[in-house]
Amino acid sequence: MTTASMFVSRQPSLRQSPPLRSFSNFLGTFTYPHVVRFSTRKRQKLPSLSAAATTSASLQALIFDCDGVIIESEHLHRQAYNDAFAYFNVRCPSELEILNWAADFYDVFQNQVGGGKPKMRWYFKEHGWPSSTIFETPPEDDESRAKLIDSLQDWKTERYKEIIKSGTVEPRAGVLRLMDEAKAAGKKLAVCSAATKSSVILCLENLIGMDRFQGLDCFLAGDDVKEKKPDPSIYITAAKVLGVSARDCLVVEDSVIGLQAAIQAGMSCVITYTSSTSDQDFKDAIAIYPDLSDVRLKDLELVLQNVLAAS
Repeated sequence: MTTASMFVSRQPSLRQSPPLRSFSNFLGTFTYPHVVRFSTRKRQKLPSLSAAATTSASLQALIFDCDGVIIESEHLHRQAYNDAFAYFNVRCPSELEILNWAADFYDVFQNQVGGGKPKMRWYFKEHGWPSSTIFETPPEDDESRAKLIDSLQDWKTERYKEIIKSGTVEPRAGVLRLMDEAKAAGKKLAVCSAATKSSVILCLENLIGMDRFQGLDCFLAGDDVKEKKPDPSIYITAAKVLGVSARDCLVVEDSVIGLQAAIQAGMSCVITYTSSTSDQDFKDAIAIYPDLSDVRLKDLELVLQNVLAAS
């Protein structure tokens, strides 16, 4: 069966996923260093900044995360998972219809459980291992369960690639302009993503274009470091590659996990949140934006200069 023919499948069910259950057992089994903190407070308007600037330190490197910053990708991952569940007729014993992760469920889920295979393993452990066209009856041993998850993840990954390459996905507002402004001003430009290298390369080639991608001064993915965010390794490594002090780097992130990684690396961080991260607690960010459409390089330079002057 060709990859193209694999994608001609039944449409996923539109039923709602069951409520998200406790993650405590899961987090004790899989390595996931920090649980995301959520805040129900209303987002406060940032105070106006003074024009004060320092000459001893300034913005020298602008570092972007990928998923959530350059591309708002979680709904695309959710689509790819649901397409995989539909293609393989995945049905958990406690549910009557084909498995389908609803948007409100996935918004919470993806911020609590990192990685595709851990997501499925947690879900099946909680809701029962499913029947499918891979195994007619729910797998009962570890080897069969691993094969089920591997098969679903492999198909989902190929489906996600097809979505990205379809030409229908656009980068988030303001990202390309800000990248171009930084390069024109002689700033170092980097992308640091916790995702796998092949996935990030695919996104960057299709969303920012080959010229911008090849013009990056540093590109690091999850494969390049031993520990993923919120561990600071990827940003510490980026500073070394760029030859820039962490103090003079500014990170653009969309989640508290990325924010924690930047802060622990000694870098300042601005947040451009998404619909699935808007309620997270970003109190340690130096600025918070709904997107980058109205953000210019001079705005970021000013906010960083004020932070450095006050420190």
